[in-house]
Amino acid sequence: MKWNEILTIVGKSGLHVLSSRTKNGLIVESLTDKKRFPVFGNERISSLEEITMFGVSEDKPLRDIMKNIYEVENGGKAIDHKSSNEALKNYMAKIYPDYDTDRVYVSDMKKLFSWYNQLHDNDMLNFEDEDVAEEDSEVKEDEK
Repeated sequence: MKWNEILTIVGKSGLHVLSSRTKNGLIVESLTDKKRFPVFGNERISSLEEITMFGVSEDKPLRDIMKNIYEVENGGKAIDHKSSNEALKNYMAKIYPDYDTDRVYVSDMKKLFSWYNQLHDNDMLNFEDEDVAEEDSEVKEDEK
């Protein structure tokens, strides 16, 4: 899975996967209903690779937070995003103890857990392959 190919689109719920590029936009596929549709340059699109969450000391990439969830849950699903606000806050503190409680809202947590579970349901959470690729690139840099 490439984090820069998994997209969020303002006004459209859930996550979308980049299928192809066109002259004036993108073709994306929804992870929830598998329907494809065009997205144009005037729409606000973000890839999961670009998204971070506020931390007290520094902001943390969404990928790292999802990796923490993956490790805490031993590859299982995260808490349900429809859980109580208090349960969501407690779970967030467990997976990201340094999160900024003033700037990370419950709605942000709901999105995070919903997105994680969507990726889990579509078997798109494979952090082991990425870790091996990172180690290989570090070894190659050391050899130079």
